[in-house]
Amino acid sequence: MKTIELTQEWDKIFPLSDQVEHSKVTFPNRFGITLAADVYKPKNATGKLAAIAVSGPFGAVKEQSSGIYAQELAKRGFLTIAFDPSFTGESSGEPRYVASPDINTEDFQAAVDYLISRDDVDADKIGICGICGWGGFAINTAAIDTRVKATVASTMYDMTRVTANGYFDQEDSAAKRREKRIAMNAQRNEDFRNGSYKLGGGVVDPLPADAPQFVKDYYDHYKTKRGYHPRSLNSNGGWNVTSFLPFLNAKLLAYAGEIESAVLVIHGEKAHSRYFGETAFKMLKGDNKELMIIPGASHCDLYDQLDIIPFDKLAEFYRKYLK
Repeated sequence: MKTIELTQEWDKIFPLSDQVEHSKVTFPNRFGITLAADVYKPKNATGKLAAIAVSGPFGAVKEQSSGIYAQELAKRGFLTIAFDPSFTGESSGEPRYVASPDINTEDFQAAVDYLISRDDVDADKIGICGICGWGGFAINTAAIDTRVKATVASTMYDMTRVTANGYFDQEDSAAKRREKRIAMNAQRNEDFRNGSYKLGGGVVDPLPADAPQFVKDYYDHYKTKRGYHPRSLNSNGGWNVTSFLPFLNAKLLAYAGEIESAVLVIHGEKAHSRYFGETAFKMLKGDNKELMIIPGASHCDLYDQLDIIPFDKLAEFYRKYLK
């Protein structure tokens, strides 16, 4: 496992709670990439605890939303980790700022490997939580990893669907997908000639006056004091442009209907992304699947708004199924 230096100062977008103990750890995935994570443990907890791995949003780092979720769940009695995906944040992986349907699903499985290895974790009580694009990866992980007993997908995107079909499926045609393939493969040529990888840009800045409301919401989170972080792709230069080629040919939720463990899908009533969560829920089967729509909430409200994110509901769900 590659040794990486982790920032020791508290550089999150949220304050440390006096109800938890915090530490930083690393662990490998099966592609040889070292992942960096924050551990949150209920203060004065004893014995083996139920544990939850958290990641997302897509293009964010553990110092943002996933850390908020992890700390709030730890306050409610779970041992949690918030981790940086491969190629991003404090995790290793070259080239930087690459995404992959396969590797990012593996990242969740590697987090499960790590949790099970801990003496203070009950290996039979493991859950995962994915936010935004990581909600889709979480569901894909639940479909492949039988060690996961409960999954939450919050304000989720299906990154394969939005890449292949565009927003609201407005680009769902072979011709449109061919245009994207041509453009990204042309960029591969450029990248190889240049010996570097072009970034696609994070959240648009400056913000156009006529930007859609959800873009304004992203700006308000990632580009302001509310949620900006110097290691966040969305706050800065964005993903490697050619990262999205494999998403064009993948179906992230293909086997969602075969998930036997519990799944909770949470979405905001006014979220532009709501259709991803509702479609995913329709694919799920069994009486241990739930869909929760938060009245009046937007997509980004479920990133960091403590008075809107239903953490007590999440804790209730995990307690019910991690037993």
